[in-house]
Amino acid sequence: MSKKRALAIIAAAGVAVAATAAALLPMTASNAAEACVAAYNNSAVYTGGMKASYNSHNWTAKWWTQYEAPSTGGSGVWQDSGTCGGGGGGGGTSCDYPNWVAGQYYAVGAIVRYPNGQHYQATHENPGYDPTISTWFWSPYSCAGGGGTIPPPGGDGGTSGFVVNEAQFNQMFPSRNSFYTYAGLVDAMKKYPAFATTGSDTVKRQEAAAFLANVNHETGGLVYIDEINTANWPHYCDPGQPYGCPAGQSAYHGRGPIQLSWNFNYKAAGDAIGVDLLHRPDLVATNPSVSWQTGLWYWMTGTGNAGTTSHNAMVNGQGFGTTIRAINSIECNGGNPAQVQSRIDAYNRFTGILGVSAGGNLSC
Repeated sequence: MSKKRALAIIAAAGVAVAATAAALLPMTASNAAEACVAAYNNSAVYTGGMKASYNSHNWTAKWWTQYEAPSTGGSGVWQDSGTCGGGGGGGGTSCDYPNWVAGQYYAVGAIVRYPNGQHYQATHENPGYDPTISTWFWSPYSCAGGGGTIPPPGGDGGTSGFVVNEAQFNQMFPSRNSFYTYAGLVDAMKKYPAFATTGSDTVKRQEAAAFLANVNHETGGLVYIDEINTANWPHYCDPGQPYGCPAGQSAYHGRGPIQLSWNFNYKAAGDAIGVDLLHRPDLVATNPSVSWQTGLWYWMTGTGNAGTTSHNAMVNGQGFGTTIRAINSIECNGGNPAQVQSRIDAYNRFTGILGVSAGGNLSC
């Protein structure tokens, strides 16, 4: 091969390499991680389609959510939109904290590392609840700048705006299960702001007393979380529903303050509060705020055989008896007078604690 021809081949090869490099540059730029959107805010409300960045990823909310840090676990509300660069929030990798252990006691302020690599700080003492599920007890923690604000022990410090303060709540339920927290109830009320805030001060207190009296009856004084009769558990799956019972035949038994039951009620309640309870019915027994939200959901929207909601019954002066008919009408008209009287007794006791009259039409 002549020297002239060899030089021509080398020159051509150099042009080809340069062209190839030039062609690759735009591709490299286009494949770079997209910019991080606004950092996740634990106290902010996110609705379907809203975005947030967390742990160097952008995330998209599938439905309404609050107090649940982005992850591929939990209720499944967040969709990972891929890695991002330049800003973002939370979950730094330089934290040197112990791994979270299920069932281990954690005091307020404890920081743990979850198996997904993210960190959480206990905002309320708890016996080892899952940080991605029990989001009332845990808040996301970032090594770069901390996580959510830790509230003072004992709840809201009297600033909740609820007509029942924490001392009165504890007086009403002296033997309650620690799962049913006052703070969880106050948090759940944010979803239904008309509850116990409508009408005169007397009406507000009567409604609060009526709700809590029915809750008292359904849970044995806020003692029971799950339905006691386990033999009934498989009976609450209606296979005729198009969505079936994806969590299992026995997954939709009574849970929570109003003892939410049946797959169609879990679906409806979950859709209303923005949590996928059809696939995660267990959240009603593991997340205090979600549990209270399901109780308020039925109180504010369920009519039963009363023809009106319990909320409207109390606000419009129809009386406590109408709330019994809306919640469990089978007890009314002589169906189970002892059960009706149990509810009335609790209502009278609670209105006494709140310093208001019980009003009329107490029975059904």
